Amino acid sequence: MTNIKTFPDMDPVETQEWLDALTAVINEEGPERAHFLIEQLIDLNRRSGGHLPYQATTAYLNTIPVGEEKKSPGNNDLEWRIRAIIRWNAMAMVVRANRRPGALGGHIASFASAATIYDVGFNHFFRGADHPSGGDLMYVQGHSAPGFYARAFLEGRINEEQLDNFRREVDGEGLSSYPHPWLMPDFWQFATVSMGLGPIQAIYQARFMKYLQNRGLIEKTDKKVYCFLGDGETDEPESLGAISLAGREKLDNLVFVINCNLQRLDGPVRGNGKIIQELEGVFRGAGWNVIKVIWGSYWDKLLAKDKDGLLHKRMEEAVDGDYQNYKSKDGAYVREHFFGKYPELKEMVSNMTDDDIWRLNRGGHDPHKMFAAYAAANKSDGLPTVILAKTVKGYGMGHAGQAANTTHQQKKMDTDAIRHFRDKFRVPIKDEQLEEVPYYKPADDSEEMKYLQQRREELGGYLPRRVVNNNTMEIPELGAFESITKGTGDREISTTMAFVRTLSLLLRDKNIKKRIVPILCDEGRTFGMEGMFRQLGIYSHQGQVYEPEDSDQLMFYKESADGQILQEGITEAGAMSSWIAAATSYANYNVPMIPFYIYYSMFGHQRIGDLCWAAGDMRAKGFLLGGTAGRTTLNGEGLQHQDGHSHLIASTVPNCVSYDPTYAHEVAVIIQHGLKRMYADNEDVYFYLTLMNENYPHPAMTEGQEAGIIKGMYRLKDGGKGKLKAQLIGSGTILREIEAAADMLADDFKVKCDIWSATSLTELKREGQSTDRHNRLNADKKPQISYVEQCLAKAAGPVIAATDYTHDFAEQIRPWVPGSYTTLGTDGFGRSDTREQLRSFFEVDRYHIAYTTVVELVRAGDLPKTAIGKAKKAYNIDDAAADPRTR
Repeated sequence: MTNIKTFPDMDPVETQEWLDALTAVINEEGPERAHFLIEQLIDLNRRSGGHLPYQATTAYLNTIPVGEEKKSPGNNDLEWRIRAIIRWNAMAMVVRANRRPGALGGHIASFASAATIYDVGFNHFFRGADHPSGGDLMYVQGHSAPGFYARAFLEGRINEEQLDNFRREVDGEGLSSYPHPWLMPDFWQFATVSMGLGPIQAIYQARFMKYLQNRGLIEKTDKKVYCFLGDGETDEPESLGAISLAGREKLDNLVFVINCNLQRLDGPVRGNGKIIQELEGVFRGAGWNVIKVIWGSYWDKLLAKDKDGLLHKRMEEAVDGDYQNYKSKDGAYVREHFFGKYPELKEMVSNMTDDDIWRLNRGGHDPHKMFAAYAAANKSDGLPTVILAKTVKGYGMGHAGQAANTTHQQKKMDTDAIRHFRDKFRVPIKDEQLEEVPYYKPADDSEEMKYLQQRREELGGYLPRRVVNNNTMEIPELGAFESITKGTGDREISTTMAFVRTLSLLLRDKNIKKRIVPILCDEGRTFGMEGMFRQLGIYSHQGQVYEPEDSDQLMFYKESADGQILQEGITEAGAMSSWIAAATSYANYNVPMIPFYIYYSMFGHQRIGDLCWAAGDMRAKGFLLGGTAGRTTLNGEGLQHQDGHSHLIASTVPNCVSYDPTYAHEVAVIIQHGLKRMYADNEDVYFYLTLMNENYPHPAMTEGQEAGIIKGMYRLKDGGKGKLKAQLIGSGTILREIEAAADMLADDFKVKCDIWSATSLTELKREGQSTDRHNRLNADKKPQISYVEQCLAKAAGPVIAATDYTHDFAEQIRPWVPGSYTTLGTDGFGRSDTREQLRSFFEVDRYHIAYTTVVELVRAGDLPKTAIGKAKKAYNIDDAAADPRTR
């Protein structure tokens, strides 16, 4: 928090006159008029040379005064009983799971603190897909998942057997540990338990909703994006790193709800301070509407008595570590250590019992306060809203973990703790049943069940719920890309430019052009896409209110309220979050979109790998384009820019289909194939393509190559028959070094080389492993032959593979390569230099490829040993050079 220097009051009488005047304005004209006058006074003082530091925090009190709280129209008693049952079943599910063998884990305390926060929303605000405004989108706090299952159990969406299979999914009837759309595709909307990813995705999701509305692709409604997170989660850079975007873009369709239970996983969030005040300052400074819900209704009378501000002062003095400690003890402790600091406060509560003091509740556990907060958030016009709700972690768990540092890991409760929980929430479970911790579900015709179902029916159905209608698109046939697949002749272009040309063709296709979402991370000019700025427009909710510097040029920088390009600035995590929003719009808006996000490949799966993994979990569909890919193609940039391993990281995402094409026709084939798989066949996969900025001529595609390109490997050139044969495999930019090496080997050693373009070594590996599995499980039947073996079974000579990636990239297919197999790769750190020097340094240039081939032919007995010395001399091979892995 900002430290504001205070000065002694030199004229108390004058001060009181100003305060009286301000009070009169508040009473007669309202606080808004008073605020305006204060702002005018501050502005005058600053313009007169006065230095007034900005304090972004308000008093440690509820933002909404008691007299302005909107009252809930619901049945408070029924809602309390429903909430109590949900609390019980959520606890029972975790406890029962951990009384069985397996030590499955689980969390009780997070939902225990947030139950009221969620329950009020479900009863009055969160809208399902059948609501006229469309279903709201919910990024839930992952550790609260048991509470969502418990509610769905009462709603009839989940049965008791499924509850008892919490975290037991292998047999197909279980519930996932956290929100995982891949595992529960009809239930969870988003994958959120990797902390920080929910908040940043929610912000870009809300912006993408505005993007779709402004482009006329969906109707403009008051549909909301709700994001729930914990106060400890805000330490993650992704949680707060994009909040200024929400304020700048005026995302009034976005509501953050931060459960401020004052505890992270190991202890207090801000033991020596106040996390609520800190977050208020951060969000207010970023242009958000901030609603603090700190104190529950039982505090209202005490605060009304606080005429001299002493209670408020004590509330300000106590730090979060104190507040956590108070709730781990009892009413007598609170009386002595909180109120007891000042005799006047102790006297204020002298007529209250210890139980009365213990009953003084926090705002996040008070449904009246939370209702008022949600109501205010839904009226926020032009601003995103954050609700900071103060709660107790492990609320109701008693000695089993309420407000204890160990409570996050609490997954077991003894019978006494369960009895305390039962009694506190008055759940009708008999004493003799406590040991088994049974679930409780009222009869369908009970007041509770009828009320719960009625509320959800009026709000448009159940949440969370993921709805997929499997809309298909008419994808252009490969023939539409003839201008690309026919080659470039002598003209030299990069695969990046081949991609841009492919994208340009798609943007002219009447069936899909409006669905394409080009996404840039401030590198559009690097990738030759500046021509699209004017053609498509860059999305801006306010259009373009300035005249761009380059307005007199053909490709000027054009912003537009209905612009198609998402230019995210320098934020890979933000751009990826936009990509995910577009890539999952088929489920969230029933509007399939085709996002193309192009970036430096080094800043993709390495920098934002967690988001890439989450994208797979959420069944995202679209294209990621890793530009300037490979460790030697980006000459001059150096170690932190040169990528030699993104394909290996991408290969860890099971539904990420990755390719490393060399030629334009390969790029066109892969993109057309990806469009068909994702948007015509509705497969839940996404594509990663690496692109290079190196210019060279591109051959035309010949008949029969398409299938091999898609499978991951095809023979680009047949070396012909001869006594000396070798098989050379390459991908990306190094395939051209392979081709040059083949020419050198033919001239110098009369070696006939077949050249193979390996467009996807990862897909080859996956197919080989699938074949091996089939053969293992069907060992009593005729074995299948992997695609790699089919390609190379009749190919003569040693096999040498070279890529612009680490050795492990090409090593992926070793099990299925018959005979001798040698790989060359770019292990080690990158560095700045020319492409030629870098390829020589990493030993993947044409000379090392040719030399390696000679060595393998000698080892096979096809060349005499003297050929090695000849090759060293001819190709200038330094046998004393240090290993690039260690340099």
